[in-house]
Amino acid sequence: MRISRFEAGVNYTLLGVFAIFALTPLVGVLLTALTPVAEARSGFGLPSTLALGNFGEAWQRGHFGDYMLNSVAVTLGVVALTIVLSVLAGYAFATMRFPGRTVLFYVMLLGLMLPVEAFVIPLYYDLRGVGLTNTYWALLLPQTAQSLAFGVFWMRNYFLSFPTSVLEAGRVDGATDRALLWRVLVPSAGPAMMTMGLLVGMWTWNEFLLPLIMISGEGLRTAPLGLAFFQGQHATEQSLLAAAATIVALPIVVVYLFLQRRFIAGMLGGAVKG
Repeated sequence: MRISRFEAGVNYTLLGVFAIFALTPLVGVLLTALTPVAEARSGFGLPSTLALGNFGEAWQRGHFGDYMLNSVAVTLGVVALTIVLSVLAGYAFATMRFPGRTVLFYVMLLGLMLPVEAFVIPLYYDLRGVGLTNTYWALLLPQTAQSLAFGVFWMRNYFLSFPTSVLEAGRVDGATDRALLWRVLVPSAGPAMMTMGLLVGMWTWNEFLLPLIMISGEGLRTAPLGLAFFQGQHATEQSLLAAAATIVALPIVVVYLFLQRRFIAGMLGGAVKG
């Protein structure tokens, strides 16, 4: 379907307005991060000089090197576990027939509607009872469980959209379920898994409440949790706070910009059939 020049102009105008609204606060934070500490103030304004040293000072004073490594380790672990388990469960729900399949699937989808605030306190006591609080497992396991509802739903819908004739031909030729999954479906599911991994990675990286409740020692703090403590210690130094916030947000932005084409391909070609 072709659109007229007027319709295209209206679309670009609306998108431009939305982009301005979305980018305005980000530009404000970046300008504040580049403003010398002595000149920092609320609102927008161009700095007299670019104080790039704010980033180094915030990095050093906030110990963000350790916090970023913790966040990277937790995020990679959660993404890897979520992708593997979601692929296995999604394939089972999409292609296998077993008693209670539909009920079990919809029970799992309840995880999409249950906020972490509803179960974080009993979860803390459960993990403390088995000695897992203040460990990486206290961050890996709950956040993987949180992500599985979306991951299983996403991969199930992708596998349902795959041509059944290909799977049936494989079964006729004697292919097992394992061979069909890993040799036929998974190689074609790259964009869908990339999109899921990027979304799960973004949610895991930005998670604040679980690390706040589960982690008591400074050595295992994640980047968002470290940023909160940094804010409490440097509440009046707006330039350093903006620089620290930019440091914490930058990895996810870079990863998204690097993988944006695959992300969009996965969004457009992924979960279509329910």
